[in-house]
Amino acid sequence: MIVALGAALAAALLALVHWLGFHRDRSFFPTVLMVIAGYYVLFAFMAGQAIAFELLAAAVFCAIAIAGYWRSAAIVGVGVLLHGVFDAVHPHMVVNAGVPAWWPPICLGFDVVLGGWILYLSWRGAAAPSHPDQRRKHHEAEVDRA
Repeated sequence: MIVALGAALAAALLALVHWLGFHRDRSFFPTVLMVIAGYYVLFAFMAGQAIAFELLAAAVFCAIAIAGYWRSAAIVGVGVLLHGVFDAVHPHMVVNAGVPAWWPPICLGFDVVLGGWILYLSWRGAAAPSHPDQRRKHHEAEVDRA
């Protein structure tokens, strides 16, 4: 039930995001991934435990978000889905008393819907393009080969 609530929250957020046009900005979904990853760090600081573990995990997801910003929205979608896996295994990996018991399942539902939607947009070609510098470098390489 709690997972379904997270999924519903993600669907509602995505409807608003698309209505407002935020999804057209290539930095939007990578930023969301970074924020999602930061919640466990916040919980760790609140409890005063597992801070190093949560910082390391957040750094990995931030690196995925940055790679997705520079390369492809699909990378961000996979990163969000991987965060869903992280939510599922988190309670078995580390003790962080700051994490509410309902957080991992609600975040799992949210991540599955959000990550799936980002991958769908990427597959359709409707996701915001990769960074302009990357497109220019690719074009210049194509011109050099010709």
